[in-house]
Amino acid sequence: MAEWERAVDVRTALLRMRRRGGLPVAFGGLFSGAQQFRISELTGTTTNSLRGLAIAAGNGLGGKVLTLSRPISVIDYPVSRAISHEYDGAVGAEGLRSIMAVPVVVRGRVRGVLYGALRQPLILGDRALSTAVEAARELERALAEQDEAQRLMTVAEQPVPEPEPDPAVWEEVRAAHVDLRALAQRVADPQLREEILSACGRLARASTGGDSAPRGRVRLSPREVDVLACVASGATNSAAADRLGLRPETVKSYLRSCMRKLGARTRLHAVVEARRAGLLP
Repeated sequence: MAEWERAVDVRTALLRMRRRGGLPVAFGGLFSGAQQFRISELTGTTTNSLRGLAIAAGNGLGGKVLTLSRPISVIDYPVSRAISHEYDGAVGAEGLRSIMAVPVVVRGRVRGVLYGALRQPLILGDRALSTAVEAARELERALAEQDEAQRLMTVAEQPVPEPEPDPAVWEEVRAAHVDLRALAQRVADPQLREEILSACGRLARASTGGDSAPRGRVRLSPREVDVLACVASGATNSAAADRLGLRPETVKSYLRSCMRKLGARTRLHAVVEARRAGLLP
């Protein structure tokens, strides 16, 4: 989720605190992965003394809220003994006295802090506190939804492992491949024949995970692929010849050529290498 979208959500929560809680000043920020967060959003302030202020756990009012993970308020910040005073300069420059801080907690982890403040040392009433807590809860829900959306996007972008193919299914694919190549030779329409052979190519490349180019750039003629496909299905030279309308001697010649091009020593080795090269399924 983009940082600017989170910034919009924080600013919306701060404006809600001011409108509903009667707080003249509100500010806050979220963690961005480090061990401290920065005050990034201000509303109702007259200076930029608080902008970009890095709040460490345990330091100041916000740091105490980070540590205890609960809302805390002080009536007069500059003289309060309940907190440390590392940020007195920035707070004093803005003229803030009475301040509350509310943690933003998502799935048990503090993600940031929202502050509401007065410029007088007055007790912040229940209305202001309950409004701040409600604004923090709404921000928490928004962040949780964003986190879930990001998680789902990440999962969707992960490559899905392909299941091991069922050997019986692959045999059906290979049988269909042989039938299609044999059918292509009987089709008179050149465009249709090319479409059938293209479909055969897709079936063949499926055995290599869909690689678009055969490995090793092995080139076999269409007839050589036809012969090797028949051999891969278990056909003898004579059976392949009958199926393809060739003479057995021609089938042998094509087969020898296939073995030479594929660097194979046997018929079976030629089939294996052809499958590795994406020429057969």
